[in-house]
Amino acid sequence: MAHVLSAAERSAFLAAPHVAMLSIEAGARAPLLVPVWYAWDGLEVGLWMAGDSRKARLLRQAGRLSLCVQDTRRPYRYVSLEGRVLSSAPIDWTSELVPLVNRYLEAADAADYLAALGGPDGVRDDIYVRLGPVRWRAEQL
Repeated sequence: MAHVLSAAERSAFLAAPHVAMLSIEAGARAPLLVPVWYAWDGLEVGLWMAGDSRKARLLRQAGRLSLCVQDTRRPYRYVSLEGRVLSSAPIDWTSELVPLVNRYLEAADAADYLAALGGPDGVRDDIYVRLGPVRWRAEQL
C-alpha cells in the first residue's frame, strides 16, 4: 500500500539531487519529455535551459509544465507536480548556475564542468525559469 508523503517529506525528497523528468505541452504533438537538473528552495522549482531551446519555446507558449522526480531505490518514492511559470530571466552565474551544478556534481567535476561552459559569457543566452507548484502527487510505494 502506498504512503502519501507529507509536505515536509515531499520537500525533503525534492531537496535531494534527483534528476527530474520535465513534460511540456507541444501542441498537436506528444508532450516534450526530457530529463533535467532542478533546484528546490522549499517553495519554488528552478530550471536552467538554453533560451532558444525547444523546451524554452514550449514553456513560453504553455506557461506551465509537469515535473516528476523519482527514487528507483527502495523504498520507491516519487513526487510529481504541475507548475506554472513565475519568472524567466537570464541565468545568474553566481547565484543560480554555480549552486545548481554543485548540487549535482562533486567539487572537482563541478569545477571542470563550469570551466567547460566558459564562464558567465558561455551561458549569456541561457535562462533560469522559476516555477510555482500548483498540484502535487507524492508517494512512497
